[in-house]
Amino acid sequence: MNILKYTLEMKWAIFFNVMFLAWMVFERVSGWHDTHIHLHQTRTNIFAIPAILIYLFALLDFKRDADFMHLPFKIGFLFGLRTTLFITLLSPFMQLIVSYLITPHFFDNAIQYSVSSGYFTLLEAEAYFNIKSYLMMSVFGSLIMGLATSALVSGCFSLFQLIKNPAHGKGY
Repeated sequence: MNILKYTLEMKWAIFFNVMFLAWMVFERVSGWHDTHIHLHQTRTNIFAIPAILIYLFALLDFKRDADFMHLPFKIGFLFGLRTTLFITLLSPFMQLIVSYLITPHFFDNAIQYSVSSGYFTLLEAEAYFNIKSYLMMSVFGSLIMGLATSALVSGCFSLFQLIKNPAHGKGY
């Protein structure tokens, strides 16, 4: 594999991870990791919006860079998959930055909140909210969500292109 061939995918993986770190700072400043930790479970999902937008902008950049008039689903999906692989490779490092630099108190706060709220026993909370668990979740989560996002964005992108120019769907 010639890694220089995938500079566009690497560029967007870096953009994605910078945005992820910025989002984690936003969560911490918003108090979702301490004072308002009860909001974290639901509000952290808002991250999906900028994540999907990054994938969309990456796909638009790829289409422009590759000079496609019509970008087929398969080619767009494979670009998203390669981007996801680079994001996944960086995800453990991003998690370490978040856990040790941005919000080092999160695990203690999450354990305390989840036990006091009755979501987990102390042993269950300690087994879930720790660096090892979150490193695993960062890798598998970024891979699974990246796959799903690549499929969703590529599918919508192909559909919008087809609506805009139906002749492309007929093999022309």
